[in-house]
Amino acid sequence: MIRTERLVLREWRNEDREPWAALNTDPAVMEFFPSTLDREQADAAFDCFSSQLAERGWGLWAVALDGHFVGFTGLSVPRFEAPFMPATEIGWRFAREAWGHGYATEAARAVLEHAFSELGLPEVVSFTTVANVRSRAVMERLGMTRDPAEDFDHPSIEPGHPLRRHVLYRARP
Repeated sequence: MIRTERLVLREWRNEDREPWAALNTDPAVMEFFPSTLDREQADAAFDCFSSQLAERGWGLWAVALDGHFVGFTGLSVPRFEAPFMPATEIGWRFAREAWGHGYATEAARAVLEHAFSELGLPEVVSFTTVANVRSRAVMERLGMTRDPAEDFDHPSIEPGHPLRRHVLYRARP
């Protein structure tokens, strides 16, 4: 568990399933993903995140505000081929009602601190599609840096798709 001034990053709980599923069906939340997730896909992701966190002791933590699930923030290991791989990625996804309050930055800052001080990682990356200015702003507020020469076409997104081109940001201790 990781605590910030306003948030608790914790293990996933069964009561998180409904708000997690709802978050993933919101077209605004999923705007920069190829599609929303149906309930079966959301449940599979929930189970994966939960088991990885239990097995490794780190991963994608559920984020709670005043005891209520509002999204996730954490670390993962991407499973695709890219010039910057292997890497550990930091990511986040929050319910629309939680946007605009600085929660993503607050939670991600705590995760980066944990990644460097507790896990001893030498670097953490983050990436998103070029048009995702909100997530890019979080990356920049975190002090992550971007070299445009490292931008890449995400191999899991088909050629010609408007979300295929991604920017890569890096953070080091």
